Amino acid sequence: MTTPQDSAPGAGPQGTPAADPADQLARLGRSWTWLLGAALATLVPGILLLVWPDVTLHVVAVLIGLYLLAIGVFRFVSVFGRDSGDRVPGLIVAVLCVLGGVLCLRNPLQTIAALSLIVGAVWLVSGIVTLYSAIATKNMPHRGVVMAVGILGIVAGIVVLALPTESARALTRLLGLWLVLLGLAEAAVALAWRSALRRAGITGRGASGPGT
Repeated sequence: MTTPQDSAPGAGPQGTPAADPADQLARLGRSWTWLLGAALATLVPGILLLVWPDVTLHVVAVLIGLYLLAIGVFRFVSVFGRDSGDRVPGLIVAVLCVLGGVLCLRNPLQTIAALSLIVGAVWLVSGIVTLYSAIATKNMPHRGVVMAVGILGIVAGIVVLALPTESARALTRLLGLWLVLLGLAEAAVALAWRSALRRAGITGRGASGPGT
């Protein structure tokens, strides 16, 4: 099988350059629907934990592990949606979320204290990075909303770390409550980003993401 002479390496079927994976990630990361997907990935586990508070610690650890893995993926892609600024903090948070998810899924029968430590640490670091991004990016659309999400994450992390729970039921209610609050806040960021894109008359191309 031969290669047509007029097709450059990596070109598409019509000879057009193949899409750059980094550019594809950037487009996806700038989409408000991607941000909304991240919000739903936080909100759904929170609702499940609140309406199903008597689950075993094993189930709680699996739900939290899957949540952290999903959020890690969402945050990794969102980092590439930024046109400027340092991506390293965002990538660190994404890796931290994935590692936390792996730890929860690898040993779902771990103690309540260990599970609280993992989730609290992830939320605290994530909140600090989000707040820093909002403060550092002066022209961020709906900057106040993003700052509020960062502060909420910091408070959630501190509460989970500082208030040890004595039972799986108490831990389930605490994590479920904070997941719902964080999910609603992230959904507000996604809708605010959609509004900003519509006012600018763009669909995400060339726009800088909100930094969450």
